[in-house]
Amino acid sequence: MSATTVAGALLLGVVAGLLAGFFGVGGGILFVPTLVGLGLTQLGAEATSLLAILPTVAAGTWRQRRYGNVDWRSALVLGLASVVGVGVGVQVATSLSEGTLRRLFALLLLGVAAQLTWRSRRPAPYSS
Repeated sequence: MSATTVAGALLLGVVAGLLAGFFGVGGGILFVPTLVGLGLTQLGAEATSLLAILPTVAAGTWRQRRYGNVDWRSALVLGLASVVGVGVGVQVATSLSEGTLRRLFALLLLGVAAQLTWRSRRPAPYSS
């Protein structure tokens, strides 16, 4: 790994951690495109992203727990369901071509962007 790649990965980690703490965004949306830009394959970037988000998740959860913002029951249900889903997802991802996988990821990003745009146009519900 070149010094430029290491520097890019360090910068990505800091930025992703900052954004994850501030907005609660998933690391994959940030990590995968950047890792592809740093030279990893789509599949390699996705696999690396899955491992790289673990420290971010642990640190974010630890901090949010202190404020009472973690719903442990929901987190357990989501986590267990995700374990099943990731197994199936890996099987599907490894069966697809690199180009197809990249296009599907692009569609996911477009879908997320559309949802965020749609929700930002609606008035926020009142919260106390």
